[in-house]
Amino acid sequence: MGKGKGCMPSKHKPPAGGATVTASPPIVPKSGPSDGIPSSELPPSEDEISTAPLVAEPPSKNLKIFIVYYSMYGHVEALAKKIKEGVDSVDGVEGLLFRVPETLTPDVLEKMRAPPKDESIPVISAHELSDADGIIFGFPTRYGIMAAQMKAFFDSTGSLWRQQDLAGKPAGLFVSTGTQGGGQETTAWTAITQLAHHGMLFVPVGYTFGAGMFKFDEIRGGTPYGAGTYAGDGTRVPTVTELALAEHQGRYTAGIVQRLVLN
Repeated sequence: MGKGKGCMPSKHKPPAGGATVTASPPIVPKSGPSDGIPSSELPPSEDEISTAPLVAEPPSKNLKIFIVYYSMYGHVEALAKKIKEGVDSVDGVEGLLFRVPETLTPDVLEKMRAPPKDESIPVISAHELSDADGIIFGFPTRYGIMAAQMKAFFDSTGSLWRQQDLAGKPAGLFVSTGTQGGGQETTAWTAITQLAHHGMLFVPVGYTFGAGMFKFDEIRGGTPYGAGTYAGDGTRVPTVTELALAEHQGRYTAGIVQRLVLN
């Protein structure tokens, strides 16, 4: 993948004699012990989930996946940090955390009882997205769609759109909502429009998390679109399962980015 220009089509020609080449199906990582989910809870048989590595060997240099998020009360940030752990667990791939600019004034944030931002995590500007090999965006919901702070950030990417600098880049999404009906899915799938206009390649987690996607014994955020958590009144924190899904998303996305960039 060229810098900011996305994945190029393969130049390999079909073999002589008119034979066709059948593409291999996508490799789905298996939910492992680190997810904290017993494999016996997974409805599909284990044989249906490949444990083969996503790539034959790591690249000669680290690929960079930017984890770009907005978090008001820390729920999205908690998921972002677990996603980074998952990205970093894949050889040859590095996860980098970035915050989008805040649009609310300090006095408004104080009245909303928002905690201080983690100043160790830098604020990103739109043009820096071009340096990423893949991007995972995270944000809380506002009436079923992304928060205004993240929308303002996407609105600042006009120059990247004109140059098609993000076309072909893999991108994922993760969210936080206040209630179970508050937009775990709609917040993610309405954000896909931003990716589509940039020509980015949406990378959902699907059901690759295995048993964790089928749990009914606890309230759980997260969907096939990406990791998720519930904030409730602000005091609820992400559960072990929600954090495990976030870590899985980072690991899974890193493997997909490797495949797209190296092939």
